[in-house]
Amino acid sequence: MSKKALVIIALSITVLSCNKPATAVKEVKTAYVDTSVLMKEYTEAKDLEAKYKAKSAEKGRQLDAEIARFKQEAAGFQAQAQANGQAWAQQKGAELQKREQQLGAAQQQLSQELQQESGKEMDSLVSGVKKFIKTYGKENGYSYIYGTGDAASILYAEDKYDITKVIVKALNDKYKSVTPKEAEVKK
Repeated sequence: MSKKALVIIALSITVLSCNKPATAVKEVKTAYVDTSVLMKEYTEAKDLEAKYKAKSAEKGRQLDAEIARFKQEAAGFQAQAQANGQAWAQQKGAELQKREQQLGAAQQQLSQELQQESGKEMDSLVSGVKKFIKTYGKENGYSYIYGTGDAASILYAEDKYDITKVIVKALNDKYKSVTPKEAEVKK
């Protein structure tokens, strides 16, 4: 065979392979969710936030009463110090200082306890939201669902790909279906 024949055969194979019908490329369905908006509008997240505000206020009231008593006692200390002498003032001053440190430690401990409790529940909520979005994506044929917001992983996206409202509504509907109805609570 001549070189010309080999070149012609090679070219014809190349042309034939290029003429094959192109396999259909699957369209990649994509969307994004604004996680900041989601957490502000998701009813369960709002309920969780309200729960810990109330818990903080409730636990803080007793501590606030102790702090108020301490402040009154500390204010009266100045007047009593001159009347009761230096030895009394030193002893009472040391007691007040110790009590102030205990109250400060109690405040810090209360804050840490509430942060730990709410942190665990918030982690659980976020994990549940991620699972929900993953299931939603599979059921609705999405190849990708990105997250934007505080931890943005998208620098730009067209608004038409924003499914935040759809996800918030679906999550809120799901949450309502597993929590007691207001009418039942009032009974």
